[in-house]
Amino acid sequence: MKRAPEGPGAAPATLWGRIACWWAVAFAALHFYWAVGGDAGLSISAGPLATERPLWFVLAGLWGVGALCLLGALLAWLLARSRLRGAPARLARWLGWGAGALLLARGIGVEVLLLTNATQLDTSVSAGQRAWTLALWNPWFIAGGLAFGLAARRSGRRTDAEPLPGSGR
Repeated sequence: MKRAPEGPGAAPATLWGRIACWWAVAFAALHFYWAVGGDAGLSISAGPLATERPLWFVLAGLWGVGALCLLGALLAWLLARSRLRGAPARLARWLGWGAGALLLARGIGVEVLLLTNATQLDTSVSAGQRAWTLALWNPWFIAGGLAFGLAARRSGRRTDAEPLPGSGR
């Protein structure tokens, strides 16, 4: 039985799964960096919470989100696996769609709210936070949502290199 192609010519499911996996690992690494005391970019992202660092924020907002990102990386890796079949494949696809939808809703939703000033932002959100959120953070969430969505969409699809079960190829 032939294996699915790997490397630059990899099948789209493998490619998008790998992209989603790397996206999640990078986001986890950033949160773990912040959780152990790093501050580059955190004040732009979290505002006053970055300087105060209450325990709940460090545990849930940094360690917790980092751990969720690692679970997302595992999910993306599963979506990239061409041999995943049956109920596990269906569950992984549903979770992939859910992760993609959640990330897209967060990225696009916050982008729209900031661009339209629908929330009449209070003074605790600085102009720098708003600019970085519009230019970096929201596009980052949108990219992750697209990667997970495309990985879920392509997961389980057969490539020309893969024989159908029982086909004798």
